Amino acid sequence: MAVAAGVEESLAAEFGALLPHLDERQRRLAMGARARALGHGGISVVAQAAGVSAVTVSRGVAELEAGSAPLERVRRRGGGRKALTATDPELTRALLALVEPAQRGDPESPLRWTTTSTRNLADQLTAQGHRVSAWTVANLLRSERFSLQGNSKQIEGRQHVDRDAQFGYLNDQATDHRATGDPVISVDTKKKELVGEYKNAGRDWRPAGDPVQVNVHDFPDKQLGKAVPYGVYDLANDAGWVTVGTDHDTAAFAVNTIRTWWEQVGKPAYPHATRLLISADGGGSNGYRVRLWKVELAKLAGETGLQITVCHLPPGTSKWNKIEHRLFSHISMNWRGRPLTSHEVVVNLIAGTTTRTGLKVTAELDHAEYPKGIKISDQDMRDLEAHQLRRHEWHPEWNYSFNPADTP
Repeated sequence: MAVAAGVEESLAAEFGALLPHLDERQRRLAMGARARALGHGGISVVAQAAGVSAVTVSRGVAELEAGSAPLERVRRRGGGRKALTATDPELTRALLALVEPAQRGDPESPLRWTTTSTRNLADQLTAQGHRVSAWTVANLLRSERFSLQGNSKQIEGRQHVDRDAQFGYLNDQATDHRATGDPVISVDTKKKELVGEYKNAGRDWRPAGDPVQVNVHDFPDKQLGKAVPYGVYDLANDAGWVTVGTDHDTAAFAVNTIRTWWEQVGKPAYPHATRLLISADGGGSNGYRVRLWKVELAKLAGETGLQITVCHLPPGTSKWNKIEHRLFSHISMNWRGRPLTSHEVVVNLIAGTTTRTGLKVTAELDHAEYPKGIKISDQDMRDLEAHQLRRHEWHPEWNYSFNPADTP
């Protein structure tokens, strides 16, 4: 009874506010719907709460169960506020005229150098005589199949005619090396990072309202400088090696990283290896046009006794390098949202990177200096090609080897 009394009191308050605004039939249907929802005894409870006869409530229930036709329109046809697109037929066209040039780079567009937000669009439309709110602009954009989207990295630039063939050649070289137990590595320089109290992209779990405080501006700290990570990824062992440099990203630094990897990791892992295959981008410190890269690799071949083969990725495909998505991407995820306050922090975060598939990463700090601007003369290159450098028949600019003997 206590429950029934509470329900009746609640219904009485609801009916007192609602029923005066309804016509006779609407009141019957509203009370009938409530009675049906309450189940057994609902008719009497509703009748008491509304102060009407139980017969009236029963009639409302019967009308609902009989499937009576819906109520007639209260508002006459054509009544009510018209849509803005009906009263202002040029509104949609004016909106698209603002949005499209901003996408296509028209310098005459008023929004060319402004964030194309719904508020800015609404302000521009209002200035043109189309009175509209930001909310309406958003609805109009959705109706025209617009949505909020970020940039998508898809444009690779001009595709080289031998792009796919070069990947096939590289794959054949890798298959041949792995079949004889010789190492295959992918190398590259990761993005240089500012060292200090700087914002790092991404988010990390922390107590609510307690974010890590970092500098407002990203002006480089002259004392701390930058971190220059150069990586070596061993395809067969799913293992990475990263040397974090403190000086310049040069070919000498790149090759010294490969040298250190071989001495500390590669040689113990491949004790019977006689060859080494390096997959590298076409540019940067390990680019196929960099003479110092070739001179330093020739030295490394002489020191290690390995025949070193280099296969460069074709132009416009640097993001396809194995090291990018098998090593560097996981490093970026591991240190997301954490300021790289020192070179030691950078090294430790890199070394702490793992994956469920078994990736292991070793990192070290290299304080050595690697001066820029070292020139290799034409005569030096001729000597190199006479003694050690052997270019392959297929795209000799991308594919070449260094013999370990006859080091000049």
